Amino acid sequence: MPTYQYRCNNCGNELEIVQKISADSLTHCPKCETEGFERVISASGGFVLKGSGFYKTDYASGKPAPAAAPAAPSPCSTGACSGGSCPMAK
Repeated sequence: MPTYQYRCNNCGNELEIVQKISADSLTHCPKCETEGFERVISASGGFVLKGSGFYKTDYASGKPAPAAAPAAPSPCSTGACSGGSCPMAK
């Protein structure tokens, strides 16, 4: 349930009250008992994220990343280029 801030226009009393969104606004001030109570828009309430955080690892599938296939050895590293004929030169 959201928290609403109220202020009385007559006595200046301010309160924060937890109400349902569908509930009617309060109009009766509990301090001075007049009909000057109204909801105020304030910046004190805000967007709050609770928990350990929102990271890439929070939504990982749990499967490890596939390993890269080993690269085939080049003919030069296998000794195929010895004797002056290199198959990579073609």
